Amino acid sequence: MRTLLCSLVVVAGVFVLQLQAGSAGDSLAVCIALLLVAAFSYPLGNRMMMARCGGSLTALERVFGMSLCSLPFWFVVAAAGALTAGGPTPAQLFQSLLVAVFSGIIATVLFFKATDLVREKPAQLAAVEATQAGEVLFTLLGGVLLLGDSAPSALGWVGIALVAGGIVLSSLSAAGEKG
Repeated sequence: MRTLLCSLVVVAGVFVLQLQAGSAGDSLAVCIALLLVAAFSYPLGNRMMMARCGGSLTALERVFGMSLCSLPFWFVVAAAGALTAGGPTPAQLFQSLLVAVFSGIIATVLFFKATDLVREKPAQLAAVEATQAGEVLFTLLGGVLLLGDSAPSALGWVGIALVAGGIVLSSLSAAGEKG
């Protein structure tokens, strides 16, 4: 129960970070729906791959498998985007490349390796999964430092504190259950 509460603090922090963008009305509902889908889909996909493949796949192979199997979805999303908004700008392509390398490859392989190490320990596995929200913080920081994005608002800092606090609490809770 403690691990679930810590995870809810993290999700609330990500939600508050999204609120700082000034979402309102229908876009706020879409934001909430997408956050909930993302919060469950990524860990669920990882756990399904671990359950189906056991220890037979490395972290890198699991990343490749999940990426390959999700390609049809991303092709549909890309086509819809191209039809409604046109193609991406060179700056958007560069930013997507950075996200793909740092988040999609490096961070995900490290995340999957960490989940491999605690796969038989539910509390520690949940704590590792909570750290995935740290990606939001690194993305925000990278955007500000490397891409000239604006710094977070006061509300954004509240969201950052909730995410970081939830990750720390989740880790402490898992460590308490371990020892």
